[in-house]
Amino acid sequence: MNNILATQGTEQIPSQSVYKDGKFYNIEPMAPNSLSTFFGVLVRYFTETKIDAEPLQALPMRPISHELLAGLSDDTVHVFKLGHSSILLKVYGEYWLLDPVFSERASPFAFFGPKRFQQTPIDIEQLPQIDKVLISHNHYDHLDQMSVQKLADKTSQFFVPLGVGGDLNRWGVEKNKIKEFDWWQEQEITHGFVAFTPTKHFSGRALNDGNKSLWGAWVIDVGKETLYFSGDSGYFSGFKEVGERYGPFDITFIEVGAYDSQWPDVHMTPEQSVQAHRDLKGSVMMPIHNGTFDLAFHAWYEPLERVKVIADNHNVKLHTPIVGEVTALNQSITSSPWWRVFMPKKYVALAN
Repeated sequence: MNNILATQGTEQIPSQSVYKDGKFYNIEPMAPNSLSTFFGVLVRYFTETKIDAEPLQALPMRPISHELLAGLSDDTVHVFKLGHSSILLKVYGEYWLLDPVFSERASPFAFFGPKRFQQTPIDIEQLPQIDKVLISHNHYDHLDQMSVQKLADKTSQFFVPLGVGGDLNRWGVEKNKIKEFDWWQEQEITHGFVAFTPTKHFSGRALNDGNKSLWGAWVIDVGKETLYFSGDSGYFSGFKEVGERYGPFDITFIEVGAYDSQWPDVHMTPEQSVQAHRDLKGSVMMPIHNGTFDLAFHAWYEPLERVKVIADNHNVKLHTPIVGEVTALNQSITSSPWWRVFMPKKYVALAN
């Protein structure tokens, strides 16, 4: 196990992540945010015409029930996509949630901000007792206050990055349920271990808390299966290091969506996402961070279509389930491009 914190005076300093003057930094430098960049993006939001930013029809979904979950076997890992980056796992009988966001909007406001294209396939109240909730970072589309408050009493453990535990405690989670992680820190679990690994991103929920908490990805090793959950990240050399340390992975949940040329350091293009999967030595790649919220300027279906073309070109096995569909990792995984039914007929694959 890594020694997560060193003490310097009265301040606790992370021993693995890059921490200076009260803020965390990426391993590889990226262009700092500037007012000109901010206002440039703001002008685009108000002046640029978006094409197919949201689906015009209801997207397919399979409801999840308590009975369905209970009926699944306890001899493998079962995966459910809940929307955006939210994942429900049944891990050898235990129920886990990754970046659970059940709110209608990914926003600090209930009346304004990106709104869901469709509801989640199960409500929090219908979920069984949750053994673990894993959080990658504190952005609103990954850390949802309402969801945490509703999960507080029905969850045994919350694994979060350094600096995020205080928010959870203020929202009603008991301190003894919260464990904060530094980069490369590992934690033994019933069937193996989890590890929190670096990504290239940033944190913040307000104007004055930028990078005061850490961000990262999760490695989940349960013996027979090994999973990787990317959270958010720009492409960087760290994927190869994680692949060397912990790979190969049976499945990688990789961010594919909300990318743009104006923020290339913090989100990957589909081409980069496929390369990250290959760096990680992944077997099956499941794209996340798409199809739920309008967070960029591309069409809602573009990330899925573009990543499929690229994955096919590189012989990468892609898994693109509809929301609520169950995947058992001990069985053959098949998938279909379900989104194409909703695309304009004149659409030409952007990767061509």
